[in-house]
Amino acid sequence: MAKIEFSVERTNTGYSAYTTADNLAVAVVGATLPELKANMVEALTLHFEGEGRTFTEADLKIVLDLPQFFDFYKVINVSALAARLGMSQSLLAQYIGGQKKPSPKQTARILDGVRAVGRELAEMDFA
Repeated sequence: MAKIEFSVERTNTGYSAYTTADNLAVAVVGATLPELKANMVEALTLHFEGEGRTFTEADLKIVLDLPQFFDFYKVINVSALAARLGMSQSLLAQYIGGQKKPSPKQTARILDGVRAVGRELAEMDFA
């Protein structure tokens, strides 16, 4: 079964998420990201209760726009990431701030760079 895509946004009170995948009209809120994910799973399971389908977090695909991603993960150093990507720090900051919208190619480039850092971190050990 394909993952169900949810667009996630930060709100004044936490997070909200919605999907229109497969003609679903499911929207949830949560004070924290783990609570939001749990609420997504519960809402989907309730929506499909008559069909006997159940869901887990593995069935979710969370989608963020670039500014939202960097708002969620403030720990990422924008200057260092830009240097790693061979991209102007000013340009990346404009994408993150929403002053400019990256092309699909630039978005993929940034996402590939973030994922590469994530893979490296996941493989890291401390002495």
